[in-house]
Amino acid sequence: MTAQIEALEQQIRAEALDTAEAREAFRVRYLGRKSGEITDLMKGLKEVSSDERPAVGQRLNALRALAEARLAEADARLQETTRATAPRLDLTLPGRVPAAGSLHPITETLYEIERVFARLGFSIAEGPEIEDDFHNFTALGFPPDHPARDMQDTFFLRHGEDEQDVVLRTHTSPVQIRVMEREKPPLRLIVPGRVYRNESISYKSFCLFHQVEGLVVDKDVTFADLKAVLRLFAESIFGEGVRMRFRPSFFPFTEPSAEVDIYQPDPDHPDGGRWLEILGCGMVDPVVFGHVGIDAEAYTGYAFGMGVERIAMLRYGISDIRLLYENDVRLLAQF
Repeated sequence: MTAQIEALEQQIRAEALDTAEAREAFRVRYLGRKSGEITDLMKGLKEVSSDERPAVGQRLNALRALAEARLAEADARLQETTRATAPRLDLTLPGRVPAAGSLHPITETLYEIERVFARLGFSIAEGPEIEDDFHNFTALGFPPDHPARDMQDTFFLRHGEDEQDVVLRTHTSPVQIRVMEREKPPLRLIVPGRVYRNESISYKSFCLFHQVEGLVVDKDVTFADLKAVLRLFAESIFGEGVRMRFRPSFFPFTEPSAEVDIYQPDPDHPDGGRWLEILGCGMVDPVVFGHVGIDAEAYTGYAFGMGVERIAMLRYGISDIRLLYENDVRLLAQF
């Protein structure tokens, strides 16, 4: 065994540990727990005679220490080489600022609408997106057989003669009914939120959209008040030079009623631009007051409902409403 130890010592001293791979191979060959050559010699120590065992044991310990020292030297040399070749960190360079996200155009537009009406003295009300038939239709002048229901074809969650109809709300007007049921005039509020309609998807229509409804109920409220508020709103959102028009219309819950259009310049359009409807409005029908217990002889009011997506399209020059729902980062990064 003494001859084996001497031969192994010469091999260990002669090994070139220039790379991490060579260092690992050296460790496994000589110091591996299962098949290392020094480990095998240690296991054979029990076969040496008791007289020679102490001396041989000392030689084996010295051999193991030599192998471990060679490994330590290799580790130090490899670490120094890594530090020398690694790219240096220039502490004088400015830090890298992580990219910041931004609000979606719909969210930003919704917040701006809320800020405008807050300055005009309106409070904000919210309500459920899943509504019963009474609050979504009947209380707003849409009895079950009313043809105007076809204008707001919706998604029924429960529909049948034996149970109360439950729908995804087609507008945020039901919240106005809920507020008038529990509070008395004067009222001045807006109702933002998501609404759903079973509509054909096109450049200006989608199966869901965001809406902001407004309601004012007080004594001596007139249509002139309504026009003044909407004019202030349009100028706040689109600027003082905005082109705006009122068109007579029909809604079951207001009388008289009108629709409001904003002119959108478009160089690709044959006429140089087009009118885009953004909201409907009118004086609250006394029938609605009757459903919520408000005296229509003492109070009058006006209501309006606007589509947030169409206002966002006008503000940001977006020609197709579907772009707002495609989650294309190339579009969203512009805002």
